[in-house]
Amino acid sequence: MSINESEHMQIAILDDYQGVALDYGDWDSVYRECDVTVFRHTISDHRQLVEALECFDIVVAMRERTPFPASILEELPRLKLLVTTGSRNRSIDLTAATAHDIMVCGTDSPAGGTVELTWGLILALARSIHQHDTALRSGSWQLYLGNELQGKTLGVLGLGRIGSAVAAIGRAFGMEVITWSQNLTAGAARGSGADLVSKDELFQLSDVLTIHLVLSDRTRGLVGDSEIAQMRPTAYLINTSRGPIIEEGALMSALQDRRIAGAAIDVFDLEPLPADHPFRGLENMLLSPHMGYVTKEAYEVFYTQVVEDITAFLRGSPIRILAPATT
Repeated sequence: MSINESEHMQIAILDDYQGVALDYGDWDSVYRECDVTVFRHTISDHRQLVEALECFDIVVAMRERTPFPASILEELPRLKLLVTTGSRNRSIDLTAATAHDIMVCGTDSPAGGTVELTWGLILALARSIHQHDTALRSGSWQLYLGNELQGKTLGVLGLGRIGSAVAAIGRAFGMEVITWSQNLTAGAARGSGADLVSKDELFQLSDVLTIHLVLSDRTRGLVGDSEIAQMRPTAYLINTSRGPIIEEGALMSALQDRRIAGAAIDVFDLEPLPADHPFRGLENMLLSPHMGYVTKEAYEVFYTQVVEDITAFLRGSPIRILAPATT
């Protein structure tokens, strides 16, 4: 995995949970000039992360698993290139990176895996698939009635690339699709086969409400007590976007009191989800470990282009450079 030649540049690959990063992309071309070290687990402690990375020239980040705020970047004087999978990474302070002469590059980001996982979670909730699996393994048989989706209302919070694809599948199931986001127009909604409604109406009318927004100051905590309180007691809430968009306490309370029928959550405020997190004890909650983008097809794109970014950097012709926002 590493080549012990002192003149080689040092590369760290972070958060490779499955240990597969080196299976994708032409890493042999990188080994000729660099040593590569793979970290399988997230390092969440500030000091431990700095100590682990202070000897590396290049760091490869898997999405937003490890944040890089200014306080981390300023303590990594050797770091020259930070490559993130995906075309944006809001956990990297791009302004601070520029100030410290750290180039940040990205990759393309296929959306299909997240769209498919969203529907896998919706179907699992509607038909109690996960609960039936557990019950069947313990000797039981047919404990719950399922819910059909045809004729029900799908609410899509955020109608971008992923939300639009989720909406299209909802229509294929014969669902009425409604949507809202802050700057969405009625024309854009109609173009994706959805009806634009108010924020309150989205929560009031949806039988299934699925979130597809980018995490920002504007969307953090967007779904809280008042929003969840408007949902039907038979409704399901799905989040494959980012954890902090939903206030965890509000969701916890609603599920404990059974004010909504259930929730399927792929993303969390703190990841990996702590072993003692109370979400783990809720039977009306379906949990998945932030795996919307975790597919062979996406990883092929990610790490192939990571290698291309590193190779281009070594040759002095970097590609896919991410720049700080101008507004």
